[in-house]
Amino acid sequence: MQELIERAKELLGDGTVVRVLGWKAGDLPYNPEPAYFENEEDLKDFVYNGFCGANLSKYMIEASKKEGKTLVFLKPCDTYSFNQLLKEHRVDRDKAYIIGVGCKGKLDIEKIKAQGIKGIQKITGAEISDECEMLTVETLYGEKSVSYKDAMLGRCHTCKGKEHKIFDEEIGESKDTKDADRFAEIEKIEAMSPAEKFAFFQKELSKCIRCNACRNVCPACSCRKCVFDSDKFDSAQKANVDSFEEKMFHIIRAFHVAGRCTDCGECSRVCPQGIPLHLFNRKFIKDIDDFYGEYQAGEDAVSPMPLTSYTTEDVEPSIVGERG
Repeated sequence: MQELIERAKELLGDGTVVRVLGWKAGDLPYNPEPAYFENEEDLKDFVYNGFCGANLSKYMIEASKKEGKTLVFLKPCDTYSFNQLLKEHRVDRDKAYIIGVGCKGKLDIEKIKAQGIKGIQKITGAEISDECEMLTVETLYGEKSVSYKDAMLGRCHTCKGKEHKIFDEEIGESKDTKDADRFAEIEKIEAMSPAEKFAFFQKELSKCIRCNACRNVCPACSCRKCVFDSDKFDSAQKANVDSFEEKMFHIIRAFHVAGRCTDCGECSRVCPQGIPLHLFNRKFIKDIDDFYGEYQAGEDAVSPMPLTSYTTEDVEPSIVGERG
């Protein structure tokens, strides 16, 4: 973390950048949040540790509208999102100085709490400079130990890789965290009967409080005005009128990002209700791979996207009828 701070000070000091986009300490030690740092003094609040899961690419949309260049710290998975935003002309590459930061997997406080740990006061072992094997959790009731691996976000277990796809320089080491199949969850749902699938998603989506956190954090949700903010139909309101609208919001949002979602997992990470929203997007990714050939959104900033380009090998529309 200190190396990142020192490099940020250097780039601010020599005028290469006029601001820094990173993470600052939140109201709780395990809740850092995205933040701009306008000068060296502000950087005293900068943090980077295992809890810095936020993907900063989305914030570069607004940063690209500001005067001067912004230094942004991106984890390997974040660079896919930045590339995708470049492809869609939503960010300005010339306005960004990208430092690729090392990542050894990001942590989910809910997974720590799920192990029966309460009254958390302090967590050590989440620093990127250590081996990231064990976490020591100081609580009101004594000290607890938790495996770093068991506390990681679900997306880190299906990590796309620790290679930064776009950067100006790199700082820090990464650690391979992939130990699960990316589409294993999807295949379990595909094996369900239609009634079981409906019941599964009915249960999950019934938790939705329409806070819009998933939409607001998603790099692929970058429309200047979202269809759900339109005053021409009822979806602009927060509360769902009925169970149909409850499902409509998430289904339409998933369709809107199909072929563009990089599977960054931010939608599920920020959901206050713990809804596994990434399952919708990952299902579309799996189908796109099956229908159009393997494709990873954000792998680069130039290749054509499967749903906006045509080849004679594309799947025929009749596949919908055949699959039922």
